[in-house]
Amino acid sequence: MKKTPDYDNVFKTMKMKHKRLFISVINDIFHRNYPTNAKVEVLPSEGYITENETEDGSRKIEEQISDFLIRIGGEIYLLECQSYDDGSMAIRIAEYAFIVARQSATWDIGHATIPMPQFSVIYIKKTDKTPKTTTITFTFPNGQTVDYISDNVVLENLTKEYIIEKRLFPYIPFYIARYEQTISSGGSVNRAVDDLMYFRDEMIRLHRENELSDYEIADLMGFVNTIITHITNGNKNEERLVNIMGGTIIETESERVIKQSKAQMIVELGQEDGIEDNVILERLQNKAGLSLEKAKIYLATFGKQPV
Repeated sequence: MKKTPDYDNVFKTMKMKHKRLFISVINDIFHRNYPTNAKVEVLPSEGYITENETEDGSRKIEEQISDFLIRIGGEIYLLECQSYDDGSMAIRIAEYAFIVARQSATWDIGHATIPMPQFSVIYIKKTDKTPKTTTITFTFPNGQTVDYISDNVVLENLTKEYIIEKRLFPYIPFYIARYEQTISSGGSVNRAVDDLMYFRDEMIRLHRENELSDYEIADLMGFVNTIITHITNGNKNEERLVNIMGGTIIETESERVIKQSKAQMIVELGQEDGIEDNVILERLQNKAGLSLEKAKIYLATFGKQPV
């Protein structure tokens, strides 16, 4: 991606640390049905050559790196994450796809088969020029043409409800980009706040239902804030937006077990010493950090029931 290192870094970090989350993305784009525990292999991103324009208007040949090459089962998928429209995207896809295909090619005397990978371009932002598809047309000396085509993903076209329904978690950090102009100019961010609160609450729910691990939800929330700080650049909207995710405390499974064990000890020892329930409840709140409601639940759970 061009001139947006924070977007780039978030995507790269996600693909290396949380490749499991991309299974649902592959399922949605390519109409697959891989289980979320399918084996996922991130393949090395080999370099490919592209031509860029320098400040003086001349052309410069540079080596680029593909965003994401992933293998699930016997299928290889190429994903390119792009923040802006880029006239060179189709040729870049062609260059890299051919390198990938060459690695999987089979050949014999007088014949070679070159299996091109499935690909898609994910556009974080949308303009009037953002293409719905990416098409690479191969032409041959005999006049034959073959179109190598794929639908693009334009994140701005996806609703927050669809993203959660389909478990498209890697899209969540970039969702806020649709409000970039308003946020960066210091305008009203009420809609952005509502959407961020929706994602926060849904991620917490899915974490409780064991669809997101402790590390996954913590990193996703961190990625959201990385994008927010990139967009706000310290303006008046930054603190309000960052606090939506930043103020969320995620209790891990190990923390829950420790807290439960501590509560059980407080209840059992308190009752053995003949301490009244209201004092035990106070100890649970002060020493185990429980709310009164949670303290009452633990007292009922671990306390001796009257005969």
